[in-house]
Amino acid sequence: MNVRYRVELSQAERGELTALLSRGKHSVRKLKRAQILLAADAGTRDEDIVTSVSVGGSTVYRTKRRFVIGNLEQALSEEPRPGADRKLSGKEEALLVATACSNPPEGRARWTLELLANELVRLTEHDSISRETVRRRLAENDLKPWRKNMWCIPQVDGEYVARMEDVLDLYAEAPDPKHPVVCFDESPTQLIGEVRQPILAEPGQLERYDCEYKRNGTVNLFIFLDVHRPWRKVKVTERRTAEDFAICMRELSDVHFPEAARIRVVLDNLSTHSAGALYQAFPACEARRLLRCLEFHYVPKHASWLNMVEIEIGVLRGQCLDRRIATPQKLVSEIAAWERQRNTTGARINWMFTTEKARSKMGRAYPTTVAVPVQ
Repeated sequence: MNVRYRVELSQAERGELTALLSRGKHSVRKLKRAQILLAADAGTRDEDIVTSVSVGGSTVYRTKRRFVIGNLEQALSEEPRPGADRKLSGKEEALLVATACSNPPEGRARWTLELLANELVRLTEHDSISRETVRRRLAENDLKPWRKNMWCIPQVDGEYVARMEDVLDLYAEAPDPKHPVVCFDESPTQLIGEVRQPILAEPGQLERYDCEYKRNGTVNLFIFLDVHRPWRKVKVTERRTAEDFAICMRELSDVHFPEAARIRVVLDNLSTHSAGALYQAFPACEARRLLRCLEFHYVPKHASWLNMVEIEIGVLRGQCLDRRIATPQKLVSEIAAWERQRNTTGARINWMFTTEKARSKMGRAYPTTVAVPVQ
């Protein structure tokens, strides 16, 4: 006998299902069951639900039956599925996790599924363990032993904090044309040419380009970014020596900010980024003249994220340089067009991190203070 179950949801149940679908952070099966129940409550025929939700008729029938006989939670949840028992016991799974988190065997750079399966056979009484068993157990524990992340852990000491807060206070200052704050950095870029002419895109066909390419050397980009107004400048050079840095600083003072009394420059700790570089490039009197107009503020070591121009370099690479550019002339032309567009539209970096937020979020990392008695 074919029993037809009628779904009638309460207002609270409708609200719960609607919220479930709006969030979307659940399995596809669960979301489809919620759609089935809402459609059935609205009086939609089973045949139409099958079409609109893209499920089988048996799925519609079982979902409605579990709701009518049970409740909403049972209708949305998974029923136990038949299958073989888990091959690995709890202790064996713990052993697998511990092994995956240990150093790989001698001569191997990382653990693989096959290596882990063989190691587990050696450590347990199993005759064989499949790679799929290992993969599933690792996935349940969110483990990927063949992958690694690289990061830099800075030494947060008094010097680190002092430099960080110095830079953050500069960013927080009110704009002052006589005392501008300019972030400075450099970035190498490869010149890559095409071996064969790319085929342009057309309706129904993506642009196609050959995997083979031609290396045409590298150039260096010096990037300036005004913290308080929508201005940036990119200079393309063949090298990035101390003399090149000194020339950039002279252009910053004499060409870009000739009316400024003192330019505060935020930069990293590269060996060429020093006052001495100006004395290497220019006579002493000229170097001294420039340094009277410049004030260097260094970000902490291993903290380039504090230099606002790093964000601008990411924008430059994403919007302009994410392609093959073969010659320095073409690169200069393309960067100049990007630079004009960014400056004309008033694009700026919306910096949100302040000294107050640093003390709040990084308070535990700050060095421990020692109380000094008042004389």
